[in-house]
Amino acid sequence: MDYRPLGTTGLSVSAVCLGTMTFGSQNTQAEAHEQIEVALDHGINFLDTAEMYPVTPTRPETFGRTEEYLGTWIAGSGKRDKILLASKVSGPSRFFPLRGGNNRLDRRNIEEAIEGSLKRLQTDYLDLYQLHWPDRSVPMFGGRGTQAISDAPEAVALEETISVLEELVKAGKIRAFGVSNETPWGVSEALRLHRDKGLPRVASIQNAYNLLNRVFEVGLSEFALREGVGLLAYSPLAAGHLSGKYLGGVVPKGSRVDVAKQFTRYFTVNQQQAAARYVAVAQSFGLTPVQLALAFVYSRPFVTSSIIGATSVEQLKTDIAASLTPLPEEALTAINEVYNLYPDPCP
Repeated sequence: MDYRPLGTTGLSVSAVCLGTMTFGSQNTQAEAHEQIEVALDHGINFLDTAEMYPVTPTRPETFGRTEEYLGTWIAGSGKRDKILLASKVSGPSRFFPLRGGNNRLDRRNIEEAIEGSLKRLQTDYLDLYQLHWPDRSVPMFGGRGTQAISDAPEAVALEETISVLEELVKAGKIRAFGVSNETPWGVSEALRLHRDKGLPRVASIQNAYNLLNRVFEVGLSEFALREGVGLLAYSPLAAGHLSGKYLGGVVPKGSRVDVAKQFTRYFTVNQQQAAARYVAVAQSFGLTPVQLALAFVYSRPFVTSSIIGATSVEQLKTDIAASLTPLPEEALTAINEVYNLYPDPCP
């Protein structure tokens, strides 16, 4: 397991991160605790969650349950000092109203959100607190491009948001902050606010990144490499589509597609064709499709950590091992040949 710097924070995180968004829906509390222990045994020290998890599926009645499961593990294990813990505050409502509605990234919402997360997680601080998505209007979760500025009148400026986070840092409730589902402009603005206003420096960017979606390489990867604001890559298997299990329209019972029908990002023109090509590339090099997909993300120089999630311990072990698989240069060449044919079918 490699350990990589988390921005300029001085913290080092495992290059594989345990994602937890199935805890509380597809995984019981006991299963969640077992996964955490297995992850630690394999060298993972980085756990990622969010106040709104689980999202398989997203329901008001399960809001916060993932953090609660993590909290019972922290309280029962006494291993808080063995992990670097990341969570997220939700931006404007996309699924259901939070905190009485109008959940902007302002002082009221952030302060209420962090107190709720710390209570559920049974900890005094978070190592990384992330803005789950921007307050302003941006293309995300499958959107392409910005044609016009369409921010809501009540949209909160990033300076105001980071100013609140600065107070949380000073209070010892968070050690660093990151962004998620963010654009090059947003990262640039966050860095400008650090440089010009002395606000905390953004530590990381948690965006989707996988063989079906390499949009991060257009603009954001340069920030990651030049400014040390690395990628926390979520969905490295493209919600399972790169495993090959959905080829031909097959939907296994209990799979992500079966239980979380709100995730339509990967149902696009050319997705099946591209996924099938990548499966064929893997097989031609004696690799599984999972090995090809996860090892590719793990190997990218702008990736700080690849976030993997699993619904079983066996799957978790497989995904950790797959991430650490060396890829020959010939396989990378073959990957780019497919990419040139089907560039980013699932942004």
